[in-house]
Amino acid sequence: MSGAGLRGAPVFVVGAGIMGAGIVQIAAQAGHRVRLFDAREGTAAQARSRLAVQLEGLVAKGKLSADGAAGALANIEPVDALESAGETSLVVEAIVEDLEAKRALLRKLEAIVAPACVVASNTSSLSITALANGMARPGRLVGMHFFNPVPVMKLVEVVSGLHTDPAVAAAIYDLGVAWGKVPVHAKSTPGFVVNRIARPFYAETLALLLEQSAAPAVLDACLRGAGFRMGPCELMDLIGQDTNFAVTQSIYAANFHDRRYAPSAVQRDLVDAGLLGRKSGRGFYRYPEGVSALPAVAHAAPEAAAEVAVHGDEPVADWIERTVGATGCRTQRIRGSGWTGLQIDAARLMLTDGRCADRVAEECVARDVAVFDRPMQAAPVGGQAVAYAVAPTASERWRRQAPAWLARLGFAPQLVADTPGLVVARTIAMLINEAADAVLQGVCSVDGANAAMKLGVNYPCGPFEWLHGWSVSGVVAVLDALDMCYRGERYRTSPWLQRNRAAV
Repeated sequence: MSGAGLRGAPVFVVGAGIMGAGIVQIAAQAGHRVRLFDAREGTAAQARSRLAVQLEGLVAKGKLSADGAAGALANIEPVDALESAGETSLVVEAIVEDLEAKRALLRKLEAIVAPACVVASNTSSLSITALANGMARPGRLVGMHFFNPVPVMKLVEVVSGLHTDPAVAAAIYDLGVAWGKVPVHAKSTPGFVVNRIARPFYAETLALLLEQSAAPAVLDACLRGAGFRMGPCELMDLIGQDTNFAVTQSIYAANFHDRRYAPSAVQRDLVDAGLLGRKSGRGFYRYPEGVSALPAVAHAAPEAAAEVAVHGDEPVADWIERTVGATGCRTQRIRGSGWTGLQIDAARLMLTDGRCADRVAEECVARDVAVFDRPMQAAPVGGQAVAYAVAPTASERWRRQAPAWLARLGFAPQLVADTPGLVVARTIAMLINEAADAVLQGVCSVDGANAAMKLGVNYPCGPFEWLHGWSVSGVVAVLDALDMCYRGERYRTSPWLQRNRAAV
């Protein structure tokens, strides 16, 4: 089978909900004759009427020609019988996310469609291997996981189960390209690519909230400062705390209760209280107000120092040297010292390497120590929130001076509890670690992981792009510090990272 064999071929979509209707739209716009079926009487026709309005809206915005809209609408035919799928080349099911319901549908379809017909499931979480179990021709079944809204989101995960014929997966991949999407091959494992790799984005913030390390607004601001469009708390409120919690529970159970995917008591309490986010009017935040801006804090200029030195060999140190130098402060550069940051007389303002400020102070036999979070952008934006923590041994003077120096670097410093990896560094390290395990286990490729996370959940970078701008040793150091603090399986380093220390 080839992608060209499916291009222009008739398509049959089962399920006229938001996802099914979106799939119908992009297939019809790509020139396919599309039949739409829904078991609820009249639903398919209603979906076509809504699509007509949406297509007219695209014309009004200049995103689609009038002829293109008319042609796409003419390609869509609502039908009231599943038997109408008999002469199609591709069936895409987008019904309720229930294993037994989908299996029952697949058995009915196999009795109707031709032997060569490809059957695709838009499941976001169910195993393609499990869905194919019991099919007469399991090799024809493939996952075609779109993201909402389908006409806008570019990513489609092409998911292969144990039975999926590679030629079928290749045909769906090529068809995705023809439909204007960016397909990514994935193996049928819990969460596929996006929902699996994304778990630490929520989990690390929930862990910090459990420890009362910082308020939700501070954690969100720090991660937005790293380039994310939304912080984890506001995103969980948008998704729905119940929905996000259910996905986490599903992935946790499917991975045999691997502690890396463990749900959080913080989120369970929100769900139990009915604080589900935007849809209930309150979650981490109250709505419609939502996230409020952090109060602006004016920091006085740092006090004069006899000696100011920039330590480190990585690009962050280069940026610090340029930024401090631009303020007229005379500095010296010290390379090969094993840490990155500023030395102000005997005090240290250190880029986190995962260790708590308390531990750094003890190991360096230094009293005045503060650690600050990793700026993931090549040129940090002025005023971006950055987390920092101060060693308990620090003097009151240094507690004032540490944020003053961070403000001089252009940050909006946010004091958090002295936890390993702070906020951004631990979150990004865990996202990289999860992606590394996904590649190690054949779930996706390096390029696939990068594309999936940027296009599926709008991350500012792919996990391996972050890794390229950091270092394997730096990521492993943060993971090791987390593991030393918490112990257990959660922060174990992926063997992929261990094997590629010198390769990235």
